[in-house]
Amino acid sequence: MSDPRTTPDAGLVTLNEPAAVAVPVVDLLRAPGGPRDRQLTLGAGVTILHRAGGHVLVRATADGYCGYLPDAAIGPATTPTHQVTTRLAHAYARPDIKSPETMVLSFGSRLTALSETAVFIETSHGFVPRQQVHQAGVLASDPACVAAIFEGTPYLWGGNTGSGIDCSGLVQAACLSCGIDCPGDSDQQQAHLGTLLPEGTPPQRNDLLFWKGHVALVTDDATLIHANAGHMRVRFEPTDDAIARIMAQDGGPVTAHKRLPVPA
Repeated sequence: MSDPRTTPDAGLVTLNEPAAVAVPVVDLLRAPGGPRDRQLTLGAGVTILHRAGGHVLVRATADGYCGYLPDAAIGPATTPTHQVTTRLAHAYARPDIKSPETMVLSFGSRLTALSETAVFIETSHGFVPRQQVHQAGVLASDPACVAAIFEGTPYLWGGNTGSGIDCSGLVQAACLSCGIDCPGDSDQQQAHLGTLLPEGTPPQRNDLLFWKGHVALVTDDATLIHANAGHMRVRFEPTDDAIARIMAQDGGPVTAHKRLPVPA
C-alpha cells in the first residue's frame, strides 16, 4: 500500500511545476486547511502537483514529503546561494545590526545573495550577517554537532524550525545538513534510515535509538539528544535515564538501534 506522505493519489497529480517557499516558515498540511504534518522554511524547493481552492499540493525536494501549502506561501523556484546555519537568524533592513529586523529566519532557510560584503549578504528579504550563513551545498560532517544547535528549542509536534521542532525534525535537520538522505517522520526514519544493529550493540556517537513514535540521536556512549514531549524541548539526556523515563511514561521500550552512514 502506498504512503500518501510520499505518494499521493495519482488522480491528484495534475501538475509538475517547480517552486519555492516564499515565507519564513509554513506548515505542510495533510489536507487543505487540515492538520500540520511537517514544516518547510524559506527557500525550500517544492514541486507543485495540484491546485485546490487556495492551496497547492506539493512534494518537498529535500525528502519527497507531500502535503498542502497555502498558495500565498509559494513563489517562483530559486537558486539559493546560502543557507542559515544558526538556530535562528535575522534579516535586517540595512547592513547594520542596529537597523530594524525584517524577518526571522530558521536554521536551513535558503537564501539567494544579491550582493555580498565581508559582513553581510544582501537578499530580497534584507541583510543577513555572514556569521549566520554558509554557502549552499557546503555540508557539515557530524550530525550530533548539528543537533546540538537546537538545544533548548521548544518541542513542537511536526515542527522543523529553530522556533519549534519535534524528534524526527531534529534528526532530519542533523542528517540533511551532513548530506545524509533522511525522511521526515520517525516511522519512515526507522524503516529507511541507517543500518539496523543487533540488540546489545554498544551505542556510539550518531547512532539512532527508536521507540514507537520517537527517535533520539546518540552523542556519546552514555548520552543522547532529542526533542521530546517529556521535557517539551530539545535536551541532552543520559541514555539510561531516557529509556527508563520513556518506559515509565508508557512510551514502551527501544524498538530499534540503527547506525547512520558516514557523511561523504
